[in-house]
Amino acid sequence: MSSAPPSEVPSSSSPMLRVLIGLAAAVVVLVGLSWAREIVGPLALAAVIVIICHPLQGLLRRRGWPMWTATTAVILLAYVILTAMALLLLFAGTQFARLVVNYVAQLQTTVDGIEQWLADMGWDRQAADTLASFLEPSRLLSVATSVSGMVVGVAIGLFFVLAYVIFMAADAARYNRLRAVFGSAVDGTLARVRTFTVGTRRYYIVNAIFGAIVAIIDGIALAAIGVPAPVVWAILAFVTNFIPNIGFILGLIPPAVLALVVGGWPLFLAVIAIYCIVNVVLQVLVQPKFVADAVSLSLTLSFFSVIFWTFVIGPLGAILSIPLTLLVRALILEADPNARVLRWLSGDRDAAPVDDSTEAPRDDTGVDAATENDEGSPAESADAAGDPPV
Repeated sequence: MSSAPPSEVPSSSSPMLRVLIGLAAAVVVLVGLSWAREIVGPLALAAVIVIICHPLQGLLRRRGWPMWTATTAVILLAYVILTAMALLLLFAGTQFARLVVNYVAQLQTTVDGIEQWLADMGWDRQAADTLASFLEPSRLLSVATSVSGMVVGVAIGLFFVLAYVIFMAADAARYNRLRAVFGSAVDGTLARVRTFTVGTRRYYIVNAIFGAIVAIIDGIALAAIGVPAPVVWAILAFVTNFIPNIGFILGLIPPAVLALVVGGWPLFLAVIAIYCIVNVVLQVLVQPKFVADAVSLSLTLSFFSVIFWTFVIGPLGAILSIPLTLLVRALILEADPNARVLRWLSGDRDAAPVDDSTEAPRDDTGVDAATENDEGSPAESADAAGDPPV
């Protein structure tokens, strides 16, 4: 008696089902991140600061410093960076609020003049009122109050960041021992982590250098043409330089509006001309080349990441958008050998196919054997550079 053929069970690993499950899981994770944004934001900021500062530990260790003193130096450097950030935000926020209060009368006169000019140009009265309402003193006072409140919130959040920096810096030595404990099985993971940490560090170094150059030039130029509080706008230009694509516009609007209030249209146009010459040349034409070499992200993905991460974790997401996007790519795309097309579309040049005749042999972990034999393992390179898998 022949047995009945087994009934076919629908496959649970079909491509469409995997995509739907992945999207559902992503939605759950993103909702959780958004709900816990007050925790996730400071944690991400602390991680980025530790990544930036951690090479100091490797440098000091190579010079014979004990581990505990090298780790303490990393923590102190992180605290210096955090303190400088807090002081810059505090100064800029309080000065901005004071400027709005001092020029409220002139601002109201400017708003009335803009409304009348738009009406004379044939604009509907309601449309003119709507456009001019963005410059209403009450709205800007509200923005100034929000900025001051944000500074207080950041100062409170820094206590949490400071504590987390201590833990991460102390644990970095443990992470550096991964290959000694697990052997070559973790080479692929350590290579991806090193790519992420090096890319993050280069991104912020490049932005800090260009941001400082732009801030100094903008501050000197604004002071020369008579725009009040040029130091505040220089700080704003430096901070907004860390926001890809739209940072230039965010840094231009406040000084341009103030120039319109105190000097009329000629001073307003002069500020726009200065920013277009300085910021567009450096931030739009020159800087993207260096950023692209540092992080290998497409312009479209860079722009989308700012909007996406700001929506998920708030204003801090705009500054952390590139590292967060690099982290997602390292965790999801770089770990999947079948996602090379998506990696290449995201801007990763290393994902492009290599000629088989020139490609070095690879072991099971995806590491170039020639590189491993000649230059040491990725983990050993990471130890030498002081890059922890944070």
